[in-house]
Amino acid sequence: MRMKLGSAVVVVCAALVGACSQPQPPAVAEPTQPLDTRPTEPPVADPSEPVASGNTPVAADIAAIAGLGAQFDPARDPADDLATAKVEAQRGKKRILLEVGNAACERCHALDEIVEGDGDLRRFRDANYVWVKVNASDDQPNSAFFAQFPVMERDHPYLLVLDADGGLLVSQPTAELRRGEAFQPARINGFLKQWAPTR
Repeated sequence: MRMKLGSAVVVVCAALVGACSQPQPPAVAEPTQPLDTRPTEPPVADPSEPVASGNTPVAADIAAIAGLGAQFDPARDPADDLATAKVEAQRGKKRILLEVGNAACERCHALDEIVEGDGDLRRFRDANYVWVKVNASDDQPNSAFFAQFPVMERDHPYLLVLDADGGLLVSQPTAELRRGEAFQPARINGFLKQWAPTR
């Protein structure tokens, strides 16, 4: 009896091992999916949405904000740029500073060089303002956008300081920030400090 039971166990084990070693049929490959090339909308920042690391914008927002003050671009929509600036200003408790000018404006470049080249000025600006370049040129005057503000001199650059909701606080010709044709860092600093938000 013991011999027969042992033989049966060996036969069953051999059958199981044999079944496991049988080659399985190849799996059917999934069809290749086409690449999704549809354009995607950039994420829209929401100032009411908490951010994990405090109140800091995500990378996409940082890129969008940096684009606001990068250059005078006639193709940009200033209304869209202002909407983006409002979100960042509300999130960071900042003011919005619109620099009105164009790529051919030498004074505009001179103002940028003064602010970008002075670490203290640049840090103060970035801590207190969302800086937005708005094109105003013969080719693209953006008249509809500027209709919401008082009439400005064509003495570019021209500065408009807005609150975080886009309300105008001051319309500033930049002649007062220059001595002759040269921008004065102390005058720019005084202007930025005068209109910075109270903390």
